[in-house]
Amino acid sequence: MTQRWTPHVTVAAIIERDGRYLLVEEHTPDGLRLNNPAGHLDLGESPVEGCAREALEETTHSFTPTALVGVYLSRTIRSDTGEDITYLRMAFSGDLGEADSSRTLDDGIVRTLWMTPDEVRASAHRHRSPLIVRCMEDHLAGQRFALSLVYTDPSIVHPH
Repeated sequence: MTQRWTPHVTVAAIIERDGRYLLVEEHTPDGLRLNNPAGHLDLGESPVEGCAREALEETTHSFTPTALVGVYLSRTIRSDTGEDITYLRMAFSGDLGEADSSRTLDDGIVRTLWMTPDEVRASAHRHRSPLIVRCMEDHLAGQRFALSLVYTDPSIVHPH
């Protein structure tokens, strides 16, 4: 029997304010890398909920997704294990709230940074994902889709 290919589903917050994009610097098996506030979708949550949760955990700011920027596929071979991983990323733009002073950054997150598009492009050698620039470029181009495009069946929360 052939093993079924299963991509890792991730959600990412594409957050822009005053011409700068919010990225996180995080520890990875390849050292310190930059990424969008992003992470794996958890069991029982919608992509919109997962994106809001990941943004809060990685930045301490509340985040309300308002639009889908895009759906992306990428593939990597992990340098530490040799594992071949395909990621299916749903990237959302939205409204960033204030920081919650009672929270701390998620484990592995060193700091948050506000970067201009040129700074993001120039730091590509430090990116955790090749999708960081692509998501930003799509956002800069005005690419936005209604959240209703991403439907979450109630069975996700309440399995049959």
